Amino acid sequence: MDFSNNRVCKLFNIQYPIIQGGMVWASGWKLASAVSNAGGLGLVGAGSMKPDVLREHIQKMKTAAEKPFGVNIPLAGKYSPAQVDVCLEEGVKIVFTAAGSAKLHTPRLKDAGVTVVHVVPSAALAKKVEAAGCDAVVAEGTEAGGHNGREGLTSLILWPSVADAVKIPFIAAGGIGDGRAMRAAFVLGAQGVQLGTRFAVTQESGAHPNYKSACVAATGGAARIYNLTHMPIRSLMNDYVKEFCQKEAAGLPTEELQAFRGKGRSQKGVFEGDVRQGELVAGQTCEAIKDIPTVQELMDRLLKEFDAAV
Repeated sequence: MDFSNNRVCKLFNIQYPIIQGGMVWASGWKLASAVSNAGGLGLVGAGSMKPDVLREHIQKMKTAAEKPFGVNIPLAGKYSPAQVDVCLEEGVKIVFTAAGSAKLHTPRLKDAGVTVVHVVPSAALAKKVEAAGCDAVVAEGTEAGGHNGREGLTSLILWPSVADAVKIPFIAAGGIGDGRAMRAAFVLGAQGVQLGTRFAVTQESGAHPNYKSACVAATGGAARIYNLTHMPIRSLMNDYVKEFCQKEAAGLPTEELQAFRGKGRSQKGVFEGDVRQGELVAGQTCEAIKDIPTVQELMDRLLKEFDAAV
């Protein structure tokens, strides 16, 4: 396959239009550097990092990654302004933002020469991202793990609508776990793909072995959306999520539901490996995940499958 004229590859100066999602508790410098060195774009996931920890990961990335990399910043996080400061101070060249307004930090980042990408769940928001001056947009379908848009649009509906709505490069996300899905995204107008759960279940991922094993063992429908009254989250069903859903169905006020969820649920599940009471954020692609490869093995497989799916 020849990606020499691919818009996403040119934008990031990478070999393959494959981006690793900036997942909390999984996307540290080890995973991100492995993806970048394999020809894709690795992202350090700042969502689970305080500013000093993010700085440490960026500095390690500079040593470990021979090729371009970026940082993913969820704007809803309380440390996001300081995380932007760290990225600028450390000379990060690519920043992905999400969970907030694309206008918030884009002008400042662009003034510093940073390539800015924002994640959205709808074509209407993709237009706002383009108007805000971002260089590209990620359109993430509801099949994705973690926080989901309230629109609930599946990737099959979302991707072509975004391709028709904007002129900037569009990167498809949500439900991509192999090269066949990557090919489908390109057919529907994408110039690149972003994979989250599939990269979380690799050897270099910072996720706990228990989390990775739970994703491999997952069967159909295991990754459910819950927390609908506050902020939809897709996670593997376990004792905690079942109890939360029961409370939600019983009509408990949002404040009580969030108090029950508490703090650190995703850390407990993804990073610490508590598969019963932790939040095991994962996309629907986990049903098709059957192994825990190295990043290089996964990249080789994706490209081979992409070629075969013509």
